[in-house]
Amino acid sequence: MNLSCQKQHNILIVDDIADNLRVLSNTLKDKGYRIRCAKSGIVALKAAAKMVPDLILLDINMPNMNGYEVCQKLKSEAATRNVPVIFLSALSDILDKVKAFEVGGLDYITKPFQVEEVLIRVKNQLDLQAAKAEVESLNQQLEQKVKERTLQLKISNQKLATANQQLQQEIIVRQKAEQQLIHDALYDGLTKLPNRTLLIDRIDRALQRVKRNPNHLFALLFIDLDRFKLINDNLGHLVGDKLLMAIAKILAEDLRTMDTVARLGGDEFVILLDDIHSLKDATLVGDRLQEKLSIPLDLEGHQISTSASIGIVLSSSSYRNSSEILRDADIAMYRAKEKGKSRYEIFDQAMYVQTLKAIELEHNLRLALENQEFSLFYQPIISLENNRLAGFEALIRWQHPHHGFIPPMEFISLAEDTGLILELGDWILQEACQQLAAWQKRYNYISGIDALKVNVNIACQQFQKSDFIDKLDQIIVETNLNPACLRLEITERVLLDSEINTQETLSEIRKRQIKLSIDDFGTGYSSLSYLSRLPIDNLKIDRSFITNINSDLESWEIINTIITLAHNLGMDAIAEGVETMEQAQKLQSLGCEYAQGYLFAKPLPVKAIELMLASNSSRELSCVPVQ
Repeated sequence: MNLSCQKQHNILIVDDIADNLRVLSNTLKDKGYRIRCAKSGIVALKAAAKMVPDLILLDINMPNMNGYEVCQKLKSEAATRNVPVIFLSALSDILDKVKAFEVGGLDYITKPFQVEEVLIRVKNQLDLQAAKAEVESLNQQLEQKVKERTLQLKISNQKLATANQQLQQEIIVRQKAEQQLIHDALYDGLTKLPNRTLLIDRIDRALQRVKRNPNHLFALLFIDLDRFKLINDNLGHLVGDKLLMAIAKILAEDLRTMDTVARLGGDEFVILLDDIHSLKDATLVGDRLQEKLSIPLDLEGHQISTSASIGIVLSSSSYRNSSEILRDADIAMYRAKEKGKSRYEIFDQAMYVQTLKAIELEHNLRLALENQEFSLFYQPIISLENNRLAGFEALIRWQHPHHGFIPPMEFISLAEDTGLILELGDWILQEACQQLAAWQKRYNYISGIDALKVNVNIACQQFQKSDFIDKLDQIIVETNLNPACLRLEITERVLLDSEINTQETLSEIRKRQIKLSIDDFGTGYSSLSYLSRLPIDNLKIDRSFITNINSDLESWEIINTIITLAHNLGMDAIAEGVETMEQAQKLQSLGCEYAQGYLFAKPLPVKAIELMLASNSSRELSCVPVQ
């Protein structure tokens, strides 16, 4: 029985991106749902209060009020407390998932989403709600009929016997219908495995046994398939579904009757190993699964090999509920992915502490943006031809009021994962352009060959934004900086991962006479085919090659190749991390135009740069290694 189609359900979609609203709205309308849309959290709350929806699809990253806050407010109101919320977000980190379920979300879908997955998740939640309503309705009907039959008893014993017989038949029919509804609400439609709801119930029961008997031990294995999205996208959803069904069968093999294997959604599975003797029982299952998954599967004529990242956690009386132990298993699984996939990791408290530190760092990072705790340091870039100052690279620095200096390597990746890099990147670009314009005017380095230039790193997410060029124009106008004095540094990943037309965006940048540099060139991505077609001006040689230029022939050959490639394509070469005179001389002999590093100067604050500019009218820097 398809309960979700018995009435036209009312679904509220909340997303600040119009394209997402349109795609989801059109798709769900085609399936017979009644759709309302909201582009902000405030509008969503008003819409939900005016007419309570049957289900809410909720984005996380929205201005003014994010999805977590919206969900908390919905759950605090009696009218909307029981409305199921499914989060839709580009944030795929475990921290975001944990937070989503903590504020009351029932499900979490990672963007870019698959329409089919959204439809299935929506249907499952609506079916579950309908099942609960149907059971309650059946019970009320049953009570009413019992009352009617009891009343008839007073009238006629014969009628009572007949009525009771009919009632028993109705009860049997309704019980079967109720059992079917409950089964549909507790089992995954594709793999026929228990779903999240049933798994949570069984974990909670296992935790109760631990509380009654501290010697009772069980383990969870949180399993996430490696490269499933690649298989699903390239071979199609039919093959992807068959792969999930095959994996479900493999996971269920050789398990005891007391154990449970469940599908949480997507390519995530959990195995509950109940009543085990030690951790070794769980690791043996992990080893066996990795061995089985390494055997290729024949699906629709395709030989498919896969593997899994597995997080293992042992039970403890300290766990209060299933959410906590699932959280720790998920944390361990992500640690396995970080260490190279196709492996398992056992949860320990240090992982949780690290997760908490990451959460705290994210909180501090948001506050740092509000409290203006960031500053820019500038590292001089030197012409190897005449030893003159050519410009600077702007580098972000964070001085926390309590924790002191926090290195960029600790917070830049977090900023990228949380989307804060967009706000941070805009600030860096604005600040660097404004500072350079002030220096040019003050020290008369405005035009011609003597014009100072600034290099600014642009994150992949910034480059992918559709309004990037508009923001760039706005900053140029506001700072009154000559665009020819600005050089944007992008990584090779930008050329490979951009969702917009890369060549068109780069061409727009070139039209504005802004220079383009490929940062950390040659450190892993293969984009050589792009270089001849894209308007790139400079290749920056990664410091890892420069470090070994004196002792490693291979590094010397790589540097020589990069410089030759740059020159053949009409580009300049810039070397990073130059620390010795010998390195500088070798680079100069190879024809490298520019260099930066501690040989010339470390990244310096604004006041130190101004002292340098004021005291070096010739703009020559002595090559003395920085202590």
